[in-house]
Amino acid sequence: MLASNIFVGSNDGILEHLALAGITVAVGLVVWLVLHYLIRIVVKRALTDNSMMEHRSLRWAAPVLRNIDPVVRALENERRVQRARTIGSLLNSIVTAVVAVVTGFYVLIAFQIDIAPLLASVGVLGIAIGFGCQQLIRDFLAGIFITIEDQYGIGDVIQTSEVIGTVESVGLRITRVLAEDGALWYLRNGEILRLGNRSKGNYQPLAEDAMAATGTQSSPAPSAASAAGPAPASSVRMTNEPTESAE
Repeated sequence: MLASNIFVGSNDGILEHLALAGITVAVGLVVWLVLHYLIRIVVKRALTDNSMMEHRSLRWAAPVLRNIDPVVRALENERRVQRARTIGSLLNSIVTAVVAVVTGFYVLIAFQIDIAPLLASVGVLGIAIGFGCQQLIRDFLAGIFITIEDQYGIGDVIQTSEVIGTVESVGLRITRVLAEDGALWYLRNGEILRLGNRSKGNYQPLAEDAMAATGTQSSPAPSAASAAGPAPASSVRMTNEPTESAE
């Protein structure tokens, strides 16, 4: 009788832990779905943002704005789409990781498992991964800041210490640049230390760049000797009499 009571009590405890863990997982799943839905709405609004044309003071100019250079508008749209999708994907990944970790910890707490040693192990593992993948982490962090700060985008002409060209795509780890000679460069975001964006601001090409673009070369300045003209002929004294040596 006593053994049966212990067995029933243990079953009740296990069922209680399972129920609490199930509720925790359900709450985590609901939070994850809600956050993903909100991120999707924000990204969708960013993709279809026509606030410039819908502004009350600019409605009269909407037909003109729609007829502006279609190439420029296409590049701007592609740039906005890629930036919005990159930020949305990043936010989705962060939300998924945070919700999964927090839900996992609460599930362990529901089963009355001490998570202090687990946290210490995770900390040591995180330090080891950080040292082993520091270059990869550096590239990803640089890509995040490049995307959020909008340092450059698709269609921009940029100048780095390695290449001058047009940006083809911007990722969290690598930026693709089409150089002036037609070569496609893959630049790691963490290695881009100094960069100039010629598509922003008022870029004015230097004289050397303009001559290189047109294929002309500056003629050397005339020297002083050539500017002065031919040198006068020296007078030559010719005599028919032989010179006599002094005695």
